[in-house]
Amino acid sequence: MDRRAFLALLSAALATPAAAGLPTTHAVEPPATLRRLKLVNAHTGETFSGPYRDNGGPIAAAMEDLSAFLRDHYSGETIDYDVGVIDFLACVMEAAGAAQATVLSAYRTRATNEMLARTTFGVADNSQHIFGRALDIYLPARLDVAMETARAMERGGVGWYPDSHFIHLDTGPVRNWDLGGMGFGTLLLELRRLIANGELSVSPKGELRLGDEKMPLTWRQRVALHRLVAKAEAAIAGGH
Repeated sequence: MDRRAFLALLSAALATPAAAGLPTTHAVEPPATLRRLKLVNAHTGETFSGPYRDNGGPIAAAMEDLSAFLRDHYSGETIDYDVGVIDFLACVMEAAGAAQATVLSAYRTRATNEMLARTTFGVADNSQHIFGRALDIYLPARLDVAMETARAMERGGVGWYPDSHFIHLDTGPVRNWDLGGMGFGTLLLELRRLIANGELSVSPKGELRLGDEKMPLTWRQRVALHRLVAKAEAAIAGGH
């Protein structure tokens, strides 16, 4: 990234500081009627189509099929998937009028998650994917509507990745985050790279030094910079 572009991006971020919060998860009543899903796994090409819950609760055979369908496609390992996040997805699809969803990421072993964290921004050390409580999905239409609907439900975490065309759903704490474009994610990655290379530092007087360039910060901006990094870490810890 060009230095001037980076400074402009940082200035814009510091102009509107906001602290991040992680509310506790809201209790959710499971649906009492027969629920169906039609899903495609983007990595394996496999499909799941049919009911997974009836009035007696989750259908054991269907949940077993979903466990295999949502396996870690790198290792082939499975986990008993949380029916709560399956319910979350089904409700979002129904509200958005989606007949089918494509699953981009489901279960991850810790080894897979660590591998992805080294190469992909926004992958949490303790991602909800590790525990079988998260899904990254794509819908062919009204994905933004699905995202807004999911957030209004307050069932857990909802991540919005508009440039990558997917949303993240999980049954962890209720929280929301957006990552995309030349925005928050790009800014944090650039901050980390510059700090690691020794190119970026903040003096005790609040001067932001980028190489030989100086960008004096007010005390409000220094606080905002701390909040910016904290917000990024909180978003990552949120569970993608």
